[in-house]
Amino acid sequence: MARHIVCLTFDHDHLSGFIARGLTSPTPISRGEYDIVAIPRIVDLLRRYGIKGTFFTPGHTIDSTPEAVMPYVEAGHELAHHGWTHRLPVGLSREEEEEEIVRGNESIKRVSGRTARGYRSPAWDLSPHSIELLLKHGIRYDSSMMGHDYDCYYARQGDVAELLKPFRRGRETALVEMPISWSLDDFPHFEYMRNPNGSIQAGLMNASAVLENFVDDFTYMTRIADFGILTYTFHPHVVGRGHRMMMLERLIQRLIEGGAVFLTMEDAMQEWLARRTASRRAAE
Repeated sequence: MARHIVCLTFDHDHLSGFIARGLTSPTPISRGEYDIVAIPRIVDLLRRYGIKGTFFTPGHTIDSTPEAVMPYVEAGHELAHHGWTHRLPVGLSREEEEEEIVRGNESIKRVSGRTARGYRSPAWDLSPHSIELLLKHGIRYDSSMMGHDYDCYYARQGDVAELLKPFRRGRETALVEMPISWSLDDFPHFEYMRNPNGSIQAGLMNASAVLENFVDDFTYMTRIADFGILTYTFHPHVVGRGHRMMMLERLIQRLIEGGAVFLTMEDAMQEWLARRTASRRAAE
């Protein structure tokens, strides 16, 4: 029987993303603080459709503004790891990256009662140490890579990529990779940014046009796969604007019409693992 799973995920960066870019004047800080307005809207929307989502939340967000985090924690949504600061792991030493994981888990446990099962790297860029450290600290799945669109896979460790030599793949690990895509992320489509280096991210795309892209990716999954998991990424301070909230609700409605099953990332991972085990046993 066909089963097509959708994971609605929210990267609740709050101020941390702006601070990590060096944008600490009042206006960028206020952009991050808009999520205090947006979070209740998002939680209410998910409640009305009976959907549980996954919120990837930096420890900085939890410790700075717990009142913005508690609405989705108390509503029973999954609270997952997104670092403590919003710094890219690839720019940190192994010790600094481990400190981020440990400190972020402490923040998560303080408000939810348990450490995270899932992780998403800030800006989706892992370091050579990330997979080892995530497994060491009890993380079961990652959602930072793009090697598939509708299927999970096991993350590799020890890839060797050198310019003048053939690429060598490392060994598979026990870390389940639940892939993502910039094309299914609201931030590059919608968020206008003037970065400190002078570059500009245009954003501000028409929400209805983006909606069609989002829906078509789900429709294509139903056409080519009997079972699949599709992950959408939103940021409360981005999607929380009125016309985008209307787009998000229309997306949910269209996905329901298409037969989508909405799960948290952790629950979707568990189903993928169970199906993989059953398939392996059937082949024996």
